[in-house]
Amino acid sequence: MTVSITDVAEATGVSASTVSRALRGRSGVSEEMRARIVAAAAELGYTASRSASSLASGRTYTIGVVVPYVGRWFFGTVLDAAETVFSSAGYDVLLYNLGSPEARKRFFTKLPIRKRVDAVLSLLIPDPEEAAALCSLGVPLATTVGGARPGFTVVGIDDRGGAESAVRHLVNLGHRRIGMISGASEPLHWTTPLDRRQGYLDVLADAGIELDPALEADGGYTVEGGERAMTELLALRHPPTAVFAQSDEMAMGALRALRRHRLRVPEDVSVVGFDDHELSEVVGLTTVAQPVAAQGREAARLLLAQLDEPDARAPQPVEMPIRFILRETTAPPHSGRQP
Repeated sequence: MTVSITDVAEATGVSASTVSRALRGRSGVSEEMRARIVAAAAELGYTASRSASSLASGRTYTIGVVVPYVGRWFFGTVLDAAETVFSSAGYDVLLYNLGSPEARKRFFTKLPIRKRVDAVLSLLIPDPEEAAALCSLGVPLATTVGGARPGFTVVGIDDRGGAESAVRHLVNLGHRRIGMISGASEPLHWTTPLDRRQGYLDVLADAGIELDPALEADGGYTVEGGERAMTELLALRHPPTAVFAQSDEMAMGALRALRRHRLRVPEDVSVVGFDDHELSEVVGLTTVAQPVAAQGREAARLLLAQLDEPDARAPQPVEMPIRFILRETTAPPHSGRQP
């Protein structure tokens, strides 16, 4: 005979709704009672029916995740961490990879996610029309990129402050000609390059260093782009003695370009990255660390909390901690290269 949730309720002396909350890890059930219910369900061989739960609750038990580049390290790490949280709570993930302008336009025009998900985790920054389209879904929304915006729970970091710490480190070492490898062109509507550039500009201004536009190069947030950008900077009549790369992947590309030009790091050129990519320690990269996976987990947790307590006040923006990590790619400028 099939064991029902009612059987588990009778065995533990509580209501079926209490059993449901306990087995799904919801609030309102003491840990002692939760343990009793879990044990009873296991002993009776009870398995929750997804279809029955959906019919009873009106939920799809699916979370929509919208990403601009699923293959990029940052987005992949956030997605993997968030999916683990969703899965442990009994939710599936419906992924939309909007890596091209055409795919993005098609998604927001047709909005195929409507009535198919209970919440949306957006890893891209929508423009006003796109944001309005997501808000029209009437489900909880969260993001791990960009600043606060109406209708979204935001989990992020202080990109501007992180960039300031990186560039200030180079200034304190004595560097005056500091280049920057940015990702100004990608992805669409992403504010991170602007925030990190502002941090760069702020420190230069505070140090009395005149901005030289020639010292900025676009690396597209890829290793290949970072290598290309570093090559452009090295071709200048007065190349930089230090470089701030807005991501570790671009910094790694810069290191490859420097090695190809037979320049030593940090003796000839210092390099600082941002992110603390999983390979950063391997190459000894000085960087600004951000908790990428933790941002995904926190955003997922907050979405599930909103589903559990739909009448609760929307969470305030969450700013995760960052920290500067000193490794082997920075040093005072070589006297022969400092202009």
